Amino acid sequence: MDDVAGDVFATAHARDMIAADRASAALGIEVVSAAPGEAVVRMPVRADMLNGFHVIHGGLVFAVADTAFALACNETDAVTLAAGADIAFLTSAREGEVLTAVAQRRSLVGRSGIYDVRVEADDGRIVAEFRGRSLTTRRPVPDRFNPEKDMP
Repeated sequence: MDDVAGDVFATAHARDMIAADRASAALGIEVVSAAPGEAVVRMPVRADMLNGFHVIHGGLVFAVADTAFALACNETDAVTLAAGADIAFLTSAREGEVLTAVAQRRSLVGRSGIYDVRVEADDGRIVAEFRGRSLTTRRPVPDRFNPEKDMP
């Protein structure tokens, strides 16, 4: 794996993957750090992210957790994808808050991994706990991500 001096990514692979991630960009997700087996991302809660009860939509809490998971599990020179994930919603968040998702590898055996992600509000409340299961494919990372051509 390549070290990328002077930025928050431990590998060029993670940097390129997130650069091609249009969904995370549209949600305003910011990468705080990304290292093999761990990552931290932040997402502001905007008015257009609220459900009918004026709290963040659960799918968007899942999305910020999934982005942290993706960064943490793509730690080799092969494409790693989610094989499954579960989330427990513990409390809600409101417009103006910032959610931080912290991902950590729990297990990596062969091509299968387990990663836990804690999603917190900016006051320290735990909003959700996410567990992702990864599968490393046999595909090499593309030289340059082209979302129209390179996605599985």
